Amino acid sequence: MSRPSVNSRPSQGNIGRLKELLRRGDNRMCADCGAPDPKWASANIGVFICLKCCGVHRSLGTHISKVLSVALDEWTDDEIDSMVEVGGNSSANKIYEAFISEGHLKPGPESSHEDRVKFIRSKYELQEFLKPSLRIVSLPGRSSLQSSFSRKIMDSFRSSNSSTKMQEGMVEFIGMLKVKVIKGTNLAIRDLLSSDPYVVLTLGQQTVQTQVIKSNLNPVWNEDLMLSVPQNFGAVKLQVYDYDTFSADDIMGVAEIDIQPLITSAMAFGDPNMFGNMQIGKWLKSHDNALLEDSIINIVDGKVKQGVLLKLQNVECGDLELELEWIPLEQ
Repeated sequence: MSRPSVNSRPSQGNIGRLKELLRRGDNRMCADCGAPDPKWASANIGVFICLKCCGVHRSLGTHISKVLSVALDEWTDDEIDSMVEVGGNSSANKIYEAFISEGHLKPGPESSHEDRVKFIRSKYELQEFLKPSLRIVSLPGRSSLQSSFSRKIMDSFRSSNSSTKMQEGMVEFIGMLKVKVIKGTNLAIRDLLSSDPYVVLTLGQQTVQTQVIKSNLNPVWNEDLMLSVPQNFGAVKLQVYDYDTFSADDIMGVAEIDIQPLITSAMAFGDPNMFGNMQIGKWLKSHDNALLEDSIINIVDGKVKQGVLLKLQNVECGDLELELEWIPLEQ
């Protein structure tokens, strides 16, 4: 495997950017088959992939997919910049799988090599799931990150990232959800005596996360995370992880947040600025949710807010305190 020269090695700041990108929830699963903890990446496509899919990518040629090991290969600044600019697996798949059809089932972690080859070739080499305007016939032998294929895809990412307007074929959103991750209490130990926890939130194809707090089982984040809410929304999935420098991050519990009561209450009352501070709804604690107590929805100073106290699931201990705020599109 060829190595870049010493002068092309990335700066420490860029190495940190790559590690931060890898820690995002959507990048903890292979972009092509969903296998956990991918350790490879396609630097020019901008996705993290597993070992099995990595072999297929290599067979496509570097003019289509330039494969690097996340931990073992040396990266250039340009390669890291390209990965960061794409933004990870979810962002890339919005482009590369925009027009996926029922006849092309996405492989799973246990799928056969033949199924992976068929899907990955269709996705990247034949470009069958791209918008027609983005399709380019690849030129064999072109390994540069600035190939016409990569450049046109990157232009598409830049366009979508620089505009706040809805685009044709994209999901229609009904509002924004601000989630204030306040604090954790009595979180699980995943290192020798403590943990380095951070929180990941997922809604649809969006994933956001808090900062890592070092060596603390009772971390205080007080950090706001923003999610766009699509028309056909589901629950917000919450995961807590322990950050590890040299291995995969350990899970410290999960939970689901039902945002239906908040949105229904907010829409029923309309403009909250017309009302004083008052309770307008409730998400009730039950055996089939993670609530530690009933979650009350209030109008507070013209804003619709909801306090949430969760018992983390699938873990020996740990609670999490959040505050949700509904922000309609007109704001």
